[in-house]
Amino acid sequence: MDSTRDLVKNADVIHKQAVSSLFGLFENLCEGAIAVDTDARIVWINEKYRSLLGISDKETVIGREIEDVIPNSLMRQVVKTGRPILLDVMQFGERWFVVTRIPLFRGKGEVIGAVGFVLFDRLDYLKPLVSKFAQLQAALANVQRQLDERRRAKYTFSQFIGSSPAVLEVKRLGRKAAQLDATILLMGETGTGKELLAQAIHNASTRAEAPFVAVNVAAVPETLMESEFFGVAPGAYTGADRKGRDGKFKIADGGTLFLDEVADMPLTVQAKLLRALQEQEIEPLGSNKVTKVDVRVIAATSRDLKELVTQDKFRSDLYFRLNVLPIVIPPLRERLTDIEALCEAMLEQIALRSGLPQREFEPAALDLLKAYDWPGNVRELGNVLERVAMLSERIHLDAADFAAVLPVEPLAARRGSTANRIARPLADAVAEVERATIVAALHVAGGKKASAARMLGISRSKLYDKMADLGILSDIPT
Repeated sequence: MDSTRDLVKNADVIHKQAVSSLFGLFENLCEGAIAVDTDARIVWINEKYRSLLGISDKETVIGREIEDVIPNSLMRQVVKTGRPILLDVMQFGERWFVVTRIPLFRGKGEVIGAVGFVLFDRLDYLKPLVSKFAQLQAALANVQRQLDERRRAKYTFSQFIGSSPAVLEVKRLGRKAAQLDATILLMGETGTGKELLAQAIHNASTRAEAPFVAVNVAAVPETLMESEFFGVAPGAYTGADRKGRDGKFKIADGGTLFLDEVADMPLTVQAKLLRALQEQEIEPLGSNKVTKVDVRVIAATSRDLKELVTQDKFRSDLYFRLNVLPIVIPPLRERLTDIEALCEAMLEQIALRSGLPQREFEPAALDLLKAYDWPGNVRELGNVLERVAMLSERIHLDAADFAAVLPVEPLAARRGSTANRIARPLADAVAEVERATIVAALHVAGGKKASAARMLGISRSKLYDKMADLGILSDIPT
């Protein structure tokens, strides 16, 4: 017990001695020191500071208010707030001083004055620090610039390839929507190019220079969705960033927020999204403060929102708020005349990325691609082209190159719209696709029936039956 009391007593003595010694050391090292009372009147000034200020007799300044002697001093602010100003630049006449100001306390936080030190009497001493700060600022600006570039929309309407009536109508509606500032709803199957169209609309609008922020709603965990969109206030919950975190609405302020697969948004978050759209204001998680934003929302879905509304899985008021300017993007099977142009553009991009030679198409290859159902739409077409470009050594791609890659099942009757579903007898459509697939497999197999059958996933006898039914010659040129 006695040893503990002795330790506390020694610690108190060491602390008082340290304070006294440090003050003396600091005074000797700095270029000047001064102290004021609670009314910001000068009570002490050392000789070095008097010399800097050109004061010969300290009695002429003791008791005077600090601003009368040093007009730009902030010592009164330190006394009033009880908060230090650890590093500042102060002008005195034609000279500049680097200074620090510290409040003085008595007892339990009672401010009794403040002391100030002139750290440097020339700004030259700060050059290394300023240089380092400038480097950090430049690095930060570079990172911010790179981030801004990543948030810029890359695509324009010229990159939404196609000249079919369906695509021309999509472009027309897209350009019209770009001139307006209303919410847009893009509807279409997965892989049809909804984000590409959203970026094209953004780039053709008055918001083109502002951020384009894309979020795949389906990829955001439900527990994080609210914070992802609306941000988090500082210290909102245990583990939260002390500085808080901006949500996607704040990041997209002034620009466009693209919400892909919006149908997957939980009902609880839908209510906040509706308010954000109607009032153009957000409330970060854990905050009572409402923040105004200026964001144009482009939503996209591959699901039937009307049907989800009837099932109470999507808010009807949010649906009507999103469905201001609806644009339906057709699936690839309904714009088959665009396949050739799409293939040319994609093969050119593949050649540029990979360094492989530019490929060309034989008519039979295009016929086979047009016979395919394309459930993955334009995205699937790109994947198939890339795979074939990597596997084939030929410059001119034939049907055989694609028959080895395309699955057999989707080479069936196309699932067109209700109006086009019975464009021709089902049997004729199936027969045409089967004939093209078998011929392509026989080409790849070099005319060997057993190899072609394995490739097609059927028995050799079944292959012979199919060839007979479809009128395919036994001798297939290799």
